[in-house]
Amino acid sequence: TPRLMEHTDLLTLKALRYHAFHGVHAIEREQGNTFEVDVLFRTELRKAGARDQLNLTVDYEKAEQIISAIMLGPSVHLIEKLCVDIGEELMNTFLLVNTVQVVIRKLNPPITVPTAYSEISMQWQRSSE
Repeated sequence: TPRLMEHTDLLTLKALRYHAFHGVHAIEREQGNTFEVDVLFRTELRKAGARDQLNLTVDYEKAEQIISAIMLGPSVHLIEKLCVDIGEELMNTFLLVNTVQVVIRKLNPPITVPTAYSEISMQWQRSSE
């Protein structure tokens, strides 16, 4: 029988959308902008699937509350700051998770040519010790 690889299961929250007041320019902090957040959790999900138990997986409602609190919280200049705060808080909250990837998109970046978005991505990995 084929053997399943460990820690390759993936749970994704895609394009959580926020109107928030982050940016370097004063107008961004006054008028706000649209942001999207993706979060990808790598962890063992098969036990949760077999037993149908929420405590064996990532409670994505709780994850969304963490992300929303940061995105809708105090204004910051950089999406990098938002990304670090979200990733650290998710890793500290979901101890069963091996890796977390956080992607943040600013849908109307303040540049002079038409663009879909600016985007950053960061990843955290739990040490195996």
